[in-house]
Amino acid sequence: MKIGIDLGGTKIEGILLGKTGEEIKRYRVATPSADGYSAIMQAILRMVNHLESIAGMACTVGVGTPGSVAENSQQLRNSNTTCLNNKPFKADLETILKRECRIENDANCFTLSEAIDGAGQNSNVVFGVIIGTGVGGGISVNQSLLTGRHHITGEWGHNVLFQNGAACYCGQQGCVETYLSGPGMIRNYTHHNSQQFNNARHLLECADSGDTKAIAVRSEYYRNFASALAQVINIIDPDIIVLGGGLSNYKPLYTEAVKHLPEYVFTDCFSTPICRNKHGDSSGVRGAAWLW
Repeated sequence: MKIGIDLGGTKIEGILLGKTGEEIKRYRVATPSADGYSAIMQAILRMVNHLESIAGMACTVGVGTPGSVAENSQQLRNSNTTCLNNKPFKADLETILKRECRIENDANCFTLSEAIDGAGQNSNVVFGVIIGTGVGGGISVNQSLLTGRHHITGEWGHNVLFQNGAACYCGQQGCVETYLSGPGMIRNYTHHNSQQFNNARHLLECADSGDTKAIAVRSEYYRNFASALAQVINIIDPDIIVLGGGLSNYKPLYTEAVKHLPEYVFTDCFSTPICRNKHGDSSGVRGAAWLW
């Protein structure tokens, strides 16, 4: 049996999968914040022990986390759970669990899940996209992840969409993430208007209700989405693109935004399906289990 762990900033979720991928048990706890790194390690240990008590046997363990393990130092980097950064997370986890573990970026776990038994299971090349508070992605070929020399395959969120554009936390300007993430959409609105929004969902609801200023921002978002996605399509030409993250739940994205893609993709017969994920919030934790 397989255990998957999805390590997020607010919650740690675990899943126990059977041999054919059937879900046996799901378990979720709040991510410890007060005691940081060691508390997170102990929370994962307790979760694995709990799930193995249900399985009645030792299981493989895969973990999905924001960021990735640096090839040279073997330390975690770029995680928004900042206490994990610059720590030998994989080695420490293997020590406390007393077994080999597999660690992957959460967007890669999402992609693997959707490629194996999700929306992309009948496709050879799957590009999995996360659009929410951030923008990430992963690539699966024949149900196996491509990770790349620097372990950054699929990180389209840090391609430059606009030269000299808005500053990104990564140090560049004009990154895809600064325009296509939920906070990026709100930033674009407040740059031109005084009204404040708590989240992108509220802004999109206003656009749906006829707010002309929100409609203008949404229309710009659609074109930016198509332009940015076309850069990836022109390079890897995937069989399918599967969307995840909070903004993937907005249905017009699959019609109004996607209809602009033929303007940017280098073909006269664009037909790549852009699909919503099958497993929703469960894709990341399922993908972590499928790392084995």
